Amino acid sequence: MAENILELKNISKQFPGVLALDGVDFDLKEGEVHALVGENGAGKSTLVKIITGIYKSTEGNIIYKGKEIEWANPLESVMEGIAAIYQEPTIFPDLNVAENIFMGHHKFNKYTRKIRWKELYDKTRELMKNLNPNIKPKDRIIGLSLAERQLVEIAKALSMEAKIIIMDEPTSALSISESEELFSIIENLKQDGKAILFISHRLEDVFVVADRVTVFRDGKLIGTKDIKDVTNESLIEMMVGRKVKDLFPKIDVKQGKEVLRIENLSKKGNFKNVSFSLHEGEILGFYGLVGAGRTEVAKAIFGMDLADSGKIFIRGKEKKIRNPDQAIEMGLAYVPENRDEEGIILDTDITTNISLPILESVSNFGWLDKNAEIKTANKYSEMLEVKASGLDQKVMNLSGGNKQKVSLAKWLASKSKILLFDEPTKGIDVGAKAAVHKFISELASKGFAILMISSELPEIMGMSDNILVMHEGLVTNYFKKGEATREKILQSAISDKK
Repeated sequence: MAENILELKNISKQFPGVLALDGVDFDLKEGEVHALVGENGAGKSTLVKIITGIYKSTEGNIIYKGKEIEWANPLESVMEGIAAIYQEPTIFPDLNVAENIFMGHHKFNKYTRKIRWKELYDKTRELMKNLNPNIKPKDRIIGLSLAERQLVEIAKALSMEAKIIIMDEPTSALSISESEELFSIIENLKQDGKAILFISHRLEDVFVVADRVTVFRDGKLIGTKDIKDVTNESLIEMMVGRKVKDLFPKIDVKQGKEVLRIENLSKKGNFKNVSFSLHEGEILGFYGLVGAGRTEVAKAIFGMDLADSGKIFIRGKEKKIRNPDQAIEMGLAYVPENRDEEGIILDTDITTNISLPILESVSNFGWLDKNAEIKTANKYSEMLEVKASGLDQKVMNLSGGNKQKVSLAKWLASKSKILLFDEPTKGIDVGAKAAVHKFISELASKGFAILMISSELPEIMGMSDNILVMHEGLVTNYFKKGEATREKILQSAISDKK
């Protein structure tokens, strides 16, 4: 049986007014993949920051390779063989692959103090050989995909002879094939004796890759299990503290009138001849792999990126939408995938974010009516059950799920009836997902028309009335309710043949 390379005993972390970790025990073995799961705010990130030396624990002991340690700083943990790869790769886009891999530990000539570039490039080729030999030492990071950037991060960890590699949401932005390639690499790292701490909201990935899984809830350790001893349902119950009877609470709704029709919408290099219609009460699932063109279509409809050709009809009348202001006036709303950059303003409070699209309606003679603004924000934040210390809390300090709820709330306040949701549950925990799904279903039951883009096949199949599939900018299939199977959808997503 493999030995523990890392043990955390009775770890607690106290912040002002918040006990982030409460007497947690955790261990990681050599040559295993140990998944760490829990809702946002459960304490996962705090634990990782204690392991890597960013935080010091308030109480408890850390034992690494059989010795009790206390890191003086994060660099010390890195030099001792602990590497963290975060959801957004922390690399320098304007430098090349070799420079990024050896940043901070370049090889120098001891006499001239010049970098030994040949050695760097040779070592980089050696490191990339088993990861992706198509990535060359002199390739600039800015030209690599997100999946390739993650491999550079892994190579960087291996260059420092990491014994423990922490992966935080590594598959959140990857396609199915890219995720499978990453899982293969993780298996190779495991066989090489590396210990992998795998953090993910995507439970299907946990069941594919993990040997053991540990669940945190509200800063407490709920339990550690061998992956073979848990089911998806039992894991969710451990995470949220109750049975989630229906992760996809879809309400059957009789569809009403057509409210949106798209005819032969095209944008060179992005998508071509996209056509579909959307009705009152309908949730139209929009599925495809990364790069299929789904987001680009939604942005063209909303006036963010203009299409080259094609027609948009709203309630039977052709409309020219040249910017988001016009789209909003016509009753459209767009909740983007990248909510932190495009969906919300992080450095402002909840009230300001919710009222942004409706400033005219909460103003008198050009002056903002603060009471009306607060009343509106309170109404919609309560409707969506936004968890915060108050409406004056800055959005940057909310969990991912609550940020998404604020992003949704502002559009509900705008009275938009045609909703374009781009990855509405990306990066949020399972409890928040169920809440967002419930709310989307309730909106449809009230006559809202919803276009839902998602890369999660269970979400598409569980929430959609009808499903549109794209591949490399083309619509490859349209499935009416009850026609779709997992196999049919995936086949349509990887091929342009219907």
